[in-house]
Amino acid sequence: MKVLTVVRNIPRGKTATYKEVAMLAGNEKASRAVGMIMKNNYDPSVPCHRVVCSDGTLGGYNRGGTSAKKQKLQEEGYF
Repeated sequence: MKVLTVVRNIPRGKTATYKEVAMLAGNEKASRAVGMIMKNNYDPSVPCHRVVCSDGTLGGYNRGGTSAKKQKLQEEGYF
């Protein structure tokens, strides 16, 4: 629940890394767990497209793949 709350609070047009989300949720070593939570999240109130990799790549997106994730971020003014 902490991870979902953190992700819900990422502002439109902004991103956070899996590691940042893990740290804000209370476990800096849980970035892979954050990835699994995002992978299995289909709740539209959780903007999981705003969670990206530390190396700057977008990472996966369970609602249409990387191209859909990029499009959603572009629509929000991230790029």
